[in-house]
This record gives sequence, structure tokens and C-alpha cells, in this order.
Amino acid sequence: MFNILTYNNISPAGLTKLPSERYKISSQIDNPDAILVRSYNLHSQPIPESLKAIGRAGAGVNNIPVEEYSRRGIPVFYAPGANSNAVAELTIGGMLLASRNIAAALDFVSSLEGDEETINDLIERHKKHFVGFELSGKTLGVLGLGAIGVKVANAAVALGLNVIGFDPFMSLENAWQLSSSAVPAASIDDLISRADLISLHVPLNDHTKNLLNKTHIDRIKKGSTLLNFSRAGVVDENAVLAALDSGQLHAYVCDFPMPALLNHSRTILLPHLGASTAEAEDNCSVMVADQVREFLENGSIRHAVNFPEVVVPPCAEGVVRLCIANKNIPNILGQITSALGEAGLNILDLLNKSRGDFAYTLINIDANAPLGTMQRIRAIDGVLSTRVI
Repeated sequence: MFNILTYNNISPAGLTKLPSERYKISSQIDNPDAILVRSYNLHSQPIPESLKAIGRAGAGVNNIPVEEYSRRGIPVFYAPGANSNAVAELTIGGMLLASRNIAAALDFVSSLEGDEETINDLIERHKKHFVGFELSGKTLGVLGLGAIGVKVANAAVALGLNVIGFDPFMSLENAWQLSSSAVPAASIDDLISRADLISLHVPLNDHTKNLLNKTHIDRIKKGSTLLNFSRAGVVDENAVLAALDSGQLHAYVCDFPMPALLNHSRTILLPHLGASTAEAEDNCSVMVADQVREFLENGSIRHAVNFPEVVVPPCAEGVVRLCIANKNIPNILGQITSALGEAGLNILDLLNKSRGDFAYTLINIDANAPLGTMQRIRAIDGVLSTRVI
């Protein structure tokens, strides 16, 4: 029986992927084998000694201390692409809100008072303040061509926009899905200098913090619209405010309201609605539940942010599988296989992959490893976690 601790309301669509005869799921579990979480902040939470995996039912992992989990040999699973349609649709909605000044127009209408004649008169006198522009024929620059960015680009092409994109780390899978009408930009500066609208779709990490800084924002085409459905920290907020005040930016559409941006006439701020659809929540929970189950039952790692992809079928009858997470340093694998050999255990299959500073090894053996052998493996310098299936 595996114990699953939940810190948020996880969609039942995912929880039903964990059969009750093998999984106990609760928000009150002392010794969890895995944690399922959405937006709950785990940075201040102690890591249980029993923990083997964590699944984030979403695309970002900023609420999880990934480095600390990595040092413990615990994979952090997430759901890349599961909420991509929801975020892409909201991004297109943001473009329409900004281009037609819809938010300001709605505020104006909600303030109207009087009889029909008075209201009609006010509308005719003031609607000129909300004149916008059409998207068709404009140029959209998409910074970040992952699952979301590609869908935004393709939808924009369908709306008649010219699309340019920049992503030096674009995967082959996403490249196949990108419309052939989209053209590559040579750099961030190239993209922002040519675009009438700029849409950001990059993760927030040490490399993307303030990715769009003052130097970039000063080079944006005058009157452009900036859309940020990534994370607040990928842009320099002060530079954005200065560009809004000067008219360099027509509007800033952001899904992450920050105090300095509130009540600015040129901002359209949404309460982190990117993945807030029933469909996205279902998709994310199903994806991470499948990943956590596959890891706990088979040892496979699929879509973890901190360990390599290692996908294997279930163990055959009579086969014992060792799952070992370790630092990516020399001679660890040799020490592990030596310990097994000295115990008289025959290795039937071995798969080892690395990712940055960490590695993951699956070893199929023909019998249970003695307790002393497992203790010897755990004691190897650089071994982070071990598990037997």
C-alpha cells in the first residue's frame, strides 16, 4: 500500500488513476510515499523521511524546493503541456482585451447612470476614448516556444497575425507542431524590435529572472503590447512601468498582479487564471498521477524536473529491481555493481542515465539483495536514495 499526501484539492480525474486497493490518499498522512500538490508552498515544509516522489499538478515548480528534493534523491514530477490549451486561449483573450481596450470600456459602461437617452448620449461622446486596433496584419513575437508558446503562435496565425518566435532550446516535438507560417527571430532584441505584440512563455528560473530587462524594454517598438503569462519575475517590473508611463508600451497584460502595477491605466491584470479551467486541472492531475504511479510501481521517471527520463516496463515475475538516485560523479556505478557481484547476485538488466549533477540507475537482479548489500550501496559516497521493487 502506497500513502499519498495531498496539499491541495487535486482533481478526482487524477486521483482515480491511483486504485484504492494499492493507494491511500489523504491530506492527513504522516509517512507519505508521495506528495501531490498544486500551488501550495512547500519551501517551509519538512521533507518526510518516507518520501519517494512529489507530483506538481501544473507546469511550474516555483513552490517546490527542487534542489533540496534533488539532494535527497526525490524526483519532482510536473505536468508540462497539460494546461497549455488553457493558457494559450487566455493569452489570445489578453490580446483582444488590450487591442480593443475592452477592460477600460467595461469599466466605463459599469459607471454609467441615468435613463436610456442619457446613457446613449454618454456612450456616443466617450466611445472615441476606447478606439483600438485590429490584430489581423500585426506582428506577434512569441518568446518561448514550448507547448504553450507554439499553441499561441498557431492560434495567432489563424487570426491573421504575422508571427515571429525565439527559443534557442526549442524541442523537436514542438518544432513539428509549430505553423510553417511562423518565422524565427535571431535574438530577443530582434524579436522585440519587430513585434507589435510580445507574448512571454518561458519558465521562471535563475536564467530567466528579469529576462526582459530595461535594455530590452527600451528597444520595444513604440506602442507595442506586452503579454506575460509566464511568471511575474521574468520581466523588470520597474522598466515596464516606465514604458507604460512614457507610452512606449500601449499596454501590459499580466496574469500575476504585483502591487506597483495595480490601478495603472495601461495594465490589464488577471488573478493567475492561466490554468484555471476544469479541463486543465483534470489534465494536470491525470498526468502527474500517472507519473507518480509509474515511478512507485515500476521505477520509471517521466517528466521530472530534476532527474533524467528513464522509462521501463514493469518487472517480470521473479525479477527484483533496484532504483538508485545518485550524484553524477565517477565510479558510483562500478561500486554498485561490485557490491551486487560480491553478494552473488546476477544482473539481468541495467539502465543508467544522467541529467546535470544527478543520475538515476535501474538494475534488475535475479534475487532479493541481502540487507547488508543494500546498506553497503546506500553508504556509497554520492548515492542519494535507494529503493527495491
